[in-house]
Amino acid sequence: MKILDQWGQPIETKVLREPQTSSIGTLSHEWIEHGVSAGLSPARLASILREADQGNLLRQHELFEDMMERDAHLAAEMGKRCMAIQKVEWDIVPPRNATSAEKAAAEWVEEVLRDLDGMQDLLLAMMEAVGHGFAPIELEWRVEGREWLPQWYARPQTWFQLDQARRELRLRDNSADGAVLQPFGWILHTRKRAKTGYIGRLGLHRVLAWPYLYKAYGIGDFAEMLEIYGLPFIVGKYYPGSSSEDKSSLLRAVTALGHDARAIMPSDMELEIKELTGGGSGQPLHLQMVSWADKAQSKAILGGTLTSQADGKTSTNALGKIHEDVRDDILVSDTDQIAATLTRDLIYPLIALNLGGIDGLRRCPRLVFDVEQPEDIELLSEALPKLVAIGMQIPASWAHARLKVPQPEGDEPVLATAAPAQPPESNPEPKPGAKPGKPAALRGELPEGDPYPDQTALDAALDAIPAGVLDADMQQLLAPVFEALEGAGGFEEALTRLGELYPQMNDRALEERLTRVMFAAEMWGGANA
Repeated sequence: MKILDQWGQPIETKVLREPQTSSIGTLSHEWIEHGVSAGLSPARLASILREADQGNLLRQHELFEDMMERDAHLAAEMGKRCMAIQKVEWDIVPPRNATSAEKAAAEWVEEVLRDLDGMQDLLLAMMEAVGHGFAPIELEWRVEGREWLPQWYARPQTWFQLDQARRELRLRDNSADGAVLQPFGWILHTRKRAKTGYIGRLGLHRVLAWPYLYKAYGIGDFAEMLEIYGLPFIVGKYYPGSSSEDKSSLLRAVTALGHDARAIMPSDMELEIKELTGGGSGQPLHLQMVSWADKAQSKAILGGTLTSQADGKTSTNALGKIHEDVRDDILVSDTDQIAATLTRDLIYPLIALNLGGIDGLRRCPRLVFDVEQPEDIELLSEALPKLVAIGMQIPASWAHARLKVPQPEGDEPVLATAAPAQPPESNPEPKPGAKPGKPAALRGELPEGDPYPDQTALDAALDAIPAGVLDADMQQLLAPVFEALEGAGGFEEALTRLGELYPQMNDRALEERLTRVMFAAEMWGGANA
């Protein structure tokens, strides 16, 4: 049976038994170069970027590595963006209208990937494409029993070059076009963006290189200023008519005094030491440039600055929430791109090598990241009962999904509210021949320690009135109203009839009942005053 790759081309499994780079000895013996950023200037940076546009990516990616090692702020901000993917849950889902075989394949792939070590390391390695434009991860396949299982290794971007047409990434093997990447041998994640261009221009580090350069200038100038700031000025004074030898002697004394705090000089010469005091206030101009560069990098990487630092002036909760939403949008974009690459370069090879029978990449189970934020559980718990009460039919599965609460499986125990204690009967049926008695509260049976026993007894007595009695009184009062509404032909007619019926409403029974209650309450209050 022929095994087809993602593009429908047949492959031989024997080539998968060792990594492709094992046959290119020049790559494994390369040294990491750090000299590209030494003495970096605007002209030299422009030259490096221009070379990348022309197809030579080597110096550009060496510069990018130096930037990440030498710029703490840049490394921290890129770390925030890259590590955000580690807290996102993922799942393997079958295609639409999946067959039983496709569903089984999705379950098998998820089981394999969750059992393999290093999934989080793989995601972090793929996130390097944000800065460099692409992230190459080499796959090494091993056979365990009857299963082909992968092991992945992140490879440096400096191992790669463009073909002469500048359209395809290939391994550097000392040939003009480079070595074509082996099918099923690589997870090659390339950053996507709306603006088209050369592969060398896809990395975010190209934008970050300019703030990095100007920050380096600012820090260098500030370090130079610190070498002399605060040191006293030493002025040597010589008398008119002093010889050149005397002047040279005085200069040597001033120089020695500035470095060693020890000097000798003729007795008839004079030294004057003046303290240097800084003028002005606020942040030095050098650090203002560094601050500008830090903010520019934060904006490019995370879409804002308020999630990175606070200045106490513009950092409000509302603005911070907006910037946090921007970071969520960036995370959605990053996870969507990584999910597509893993589906193509990892999940499809796993199924093709182990299960077979897959009808191309279109019907392949795919990896999906769950980046949807859960709803406010307190807000939704208040809204759902009201919506259900007015007749909305809300599936329980929808509520579980919105709140990120998994549904129970099988006989799994679930949380439940405790059953409310049954209150004692407020008006139990009297025994045959027994005389009706007072409510318990009026018989003096009150809970111990009650600070207001008289009010508690009155409340209990009111609660003891059977609900059916009051309902009967209200039915007698509203009976003509119900009849009028049933026979009304419209809203206006109903209002007219209600206005005519109001004087005829019989409230005698309800009024008598309320009068008795108020009389009993007044008597009880007077007795307990």
